[in-house]
Parts: sequence; C-alpha cells; structure tokens
Amino acid sequence: MRHTWERTKPVLEVKEIDVFYRKVQALRRVSILVESGEIVIVLGANGAGKSTLLKSISGLSPLSSGEIRFLGQAIHHKDPSLIVQAGICHCPEGRRVFPNMTVKKNLLIGAYVRRERGEIWDDLERNFALFPILMERKDQLAGSLSGGEQQMLAIARSLMGRPKLLILDEPSLGLSPILVSTVANYIKRINKQGVDILLVEQNARVALSIADRGYVLERGQITISGASAELISRKEIVQAYLGGQAM
Repeated sequence: MRHTWERTKPVLEVKEIDVFYRKVQALRRVSILVESGEIVIVLGANGAGKSTLLKSISGLSPLSSGEIRFLGQAIHHKDPSLIVQAGICHCPEGRRVFPNMTVKKNLLIGAYVRRERGEIWDDLERNFALFPILMERKDQLAGSLSGGEQQMLAIARSLMGRPKLLILDEPSLGLSPILVSTVANYIKRINKQGVDILLVEQNARVALSIADRGYVLERGQITISGASAELISRKEIVQAYLGGQAM
C-alpha cells in the first residue's frame, strides 16, 4: 500500500536492538521497518517480546545496543514525552482509560504535550466524528463504557497527540468477534487518513487481513518477515497463528 503522502525516508527504523530486563535478554538484534502509508504487524506468542519492542520504540524500555530512528532522526535516547512530541503515540495493551474521568477529559489528556489549543479542539471534534459513540458518551465516566467503547476511547486518546505513527498493542484483546471487526475497520480508516500504524495483535487472521507487511517475533528474535500475502501462504504461519486453516 502506498498513499499520496509518501515520504522520502522510512517512517520507523529499528536496527538490531538488544533489550535486557536485568540479566534476562528480552530482545536480540531485532530489526523492523515501517514505510510511509503502511500498516505493519508484529505476530508472536505471549512472552515473545512484542510489548517490549513497542515500549522500546516509545522510550519506555532502554536499549542495550542498536538504534531506533523515526523519520531519519535517532530517538532511542529521548525521553518518552519527546518521542510523543516527535509524532509517535502508543496505545497500550489493556486500554488503560481513566475510569473516574469523563470520556471528553480522557481525550484531552491525550493532547497533554500539545500547546495549540484551537487545533486541539478541532481534533477533539474530528475524533468525535470518527467515533460517533464517543460523542454520545462524552460526559459519561470512562469506567462506565463497554469494553469495545473503552478500546475506541483509548485509540482516540492516542490520536489526540496527532501522531505520524500510531502504535497499537493488542487492540482486539477481550472483544467480541463483531467488535474485533469494527476496531479493524477503524484502524484501516485511520491509516487512510495519513497515520502509519505498527500493530501487535494476537488475532492474526484479522491483523493480516488489514496489514501490508508483518514480522514474527519468537523468543525475542525476528524469525519470519514479509508481505502479508506471503505470510498468509506460509505453512508455519497457518499452523501457529491461523488455527491450521488458511485465509
């Protein structure tokens, strides 16, 4: 997939990074790339290092070696708040909305590093247009929303940071099949609006159906990579992630 906003440099370059938790190595020489206009997926079992990879990109897990570049600039030594300001927003696993605050206030928190107040209100309205249910619920406490509504709120809150790259960690976790499809459609719409996406997702069938390319992370190492159409055709992917049934 290539869109009209194609840039001259890759959006994200993760180059041979190593990450340790104390003496345990969580990532070993991991390299991934996100090009302009893409949705890129990272597949892997629990404990493979997927969330660690995303946290490393967001500045939450320090590297032992390697580098991470965003739009050509090194970011692996930057504070997480500066990485958000640069244009990377991370929607973490488990939604993590503020349950005792309203939907509207949750969204405004997503713009905490921004100063252009007029544009923030414009983006608030834009998110309400993208997620109409949040407009209906804007004065409700976030904790009173359904699981699907909370996931939409978490994604919309990340979009309030006006990202160039949106990182999504397990957005379909705990959702019904219908809501999984709904969230996948929102991800495609966001991408078409000019936001590049790096996605970690256990539901490989849905994720591969919307992604351009993918990587398989096993025990902290990239073992397979390629276009989604190629990954779907590989026997090991079908057996491990698609329940033995090809798409």
